[in-house]
Amino acid sequence: MEKQCEGVAVGIDLGTTYSCVAVWLEHHSRVEIIHNDQGNKTTPSYVAFTDKQRLIGDAAKNQAAINPANTIFDAKRIIGRKYSDPYIQKDKLLWPFNVVSGVDDQPTIVVQHKGQEKRLCAEEVSAMILMKMRKIAEAYLESPVKNAVITVPAYFNDSQRKATRDAGAIAGLNVMRIINEPTAAAIAYGLDKKSNCVGERNIFVFDFGGGTFDVSLLTIKDKVFKMKATAGNTHLGGEDFDNRMLNYFMQEFNKKNNVDISGNSRALRRLRNACERAKRVLSYNVDANIEIDSLFQGIDFCSSITRGRFEELNMDLFRECICTVNKCLIDANMDKNSVDDVVLVGGSSRIPKMQQLLQEFFNGKDLCRSINPDEAVAFGAAVQAALLSEGFKNVPKLVLHDITPLSLGILIKGDLMSVVIPKNTTIPVKKKQGYSTSEDNQTVIKFEVFEGERARATDNNLLGWFSLSGIPKGPKGHPVMITFEIDAMEVARLIQEAKDYEAEDKKFLEKARAKKDLDDYVYKMEKSLKDIKKSKGIITDAIIKAKSLLDGDVDQHEKDVFEKNLKELQKIFDPTMPRFKY
Repeated sequence: MEKQCEGVAVGIDLGTTYSCVAVWLEHHSRVEIIHNDQGNKTTPSYVAFTDKQRLIGDAAKNQAAINPANTIFDAKRIIGRKYSDPYIQKDKLLWPFNVVSGVDDQPTIVVQHKGQEKRLCAEEVSAMILMKMRKIAEAYLESPVKNAVITVPAYFNDSQRKATRDAGAIAGLNVMRIINEPTAAAIAYGLDKKSNCVGERNIFVFDFGGGTFDVSLLTIKDKVFKMKATAGNTHLGGEDFDNRMLNYFMQEFNKKNNVDISGNSRALRRLRNACERAKRVLSYNVDANIEIDSLFQGIDFCSSITRGRFEELNMDLFRECICTVNKCLIDANMDKNSVDDVVLVGGSSRIPKMQQLLQEFFNGKDLCRSINPDEAVAFGAAVQAALLSEGFKNVPKLVLHDITPLSLGILIKGDLMSVVIPKNTTIPVKKKQGYSTSEDNQTVIKFEVFEGERARATDNNLLGWFSLSGIPKGPKGHPVMITFEIDAMEVARLIQEAKDYEAEDKKFLEKARAKKDLDDYVYKMEKSLKDIKKSKGIITDAIIKAKSLLDGDVDQHEKDVFEKNLKELQKIFDPTMPRFKY
């Protein structure tokens, strides 16, 4: 049984394109989706670096077009993968930021920050986004937040889950549990919409987000949520539709103007943003316009796309989604007519063609659109976080039985896959397995860890390896016992770097506020002197000195320089103008 944690705990939906944070409010017996400093309940999963500061969320996305090479997104598509992964190699051609191979084939993002090169792993970038979500929660709750439940796609493998947990640790969070996104959405649907249902209901969750897609089938009975099967693709989402549209319009622009914009990251970023907006428009309109002033070399770009053309461009992706739905039902050994509710989650589930094909697959069954697809995952995570925390009496006492999406095991002689944790095993889980030496006097055994369903180990996905040493010499067949786990990465250094970034951001904001206070005071001094139509030499000289300081770069001076100058001005001006209000 998991140990309950003290203090406030939140649920965080760490999304590919947008993230969301929620908390269980004990006094109101409900979940609150927390808005950010812009008043929005979802925050872009973007991190940007400039010559002066680091930006996260809306501020980072808003400047992406003018700073594409140093604006990072899609960290969720990178996390827990190898640089040599075919998906990484395909996506890096579309990213405006640079991704290179790091230590142990780890994908490393290279940006420029304050005139220096910075190399970041996906865990660090995700940690920055999690830190932003933590601060959003702390501002709302007016208290520190240390505990969190973080969601991941159901089809995330073990290394991706481990990397997400590491990102939480780097962000200063105690990650109480990693749970699957469809499971969290099912909790939201079950508690919010079906809390009084009688008997067992089979719920099919269709979770289609910005960068990942997975489906899950589970049963709900008497507040017990039991996962039956899951299937999906952690590299399919709304961004793939954006990419199709981007290529479509890029070819059109090139054809019309005989100019290739594929190498200009700023033009591509602006066109991608327009494509994303057009995709959203097509969810409620039959056509959408693209209008971009001076897209490239002073050339304006105006075009349009119909919903029919959009569907034609992406039909293979829609069909892939339906095939995944069918696979999940087959794995669960359940007929589609036995499904009681089909719940839509994720922004891409709003696409009309996707809804049409899904409804046709389930023989015309009405789709459940009653929960907010952008907030449902964070909602369920917040409920799970409250259940794992001390002092909550009003939270519904549900029982959650999640599962592993893939079988986990090791390679044994003959290239066979020896399964340690079978697919669809309820989690959290920790298992031991007995093996034996294969040679006389063998003192070391190397275990290679794989995940997948193929009989041949090397046909599955290699996660890593570990060695068991110190085995007493003797005839082959000597028994050994292992605990199944994946090699950990160096988290301590990344935690320290995250703290350094946070301190750096705080220092920059304090300097900026001090400079603003000085600027406001100088402005009011000048206005007051103008109103009384006279100025004294000592005051004029002080204003000139202050303006010279303000005209410089904020990075050239520490905070106390601006504060000291402000005090000097107040000392000169306040006694002279006692009626002056500032």
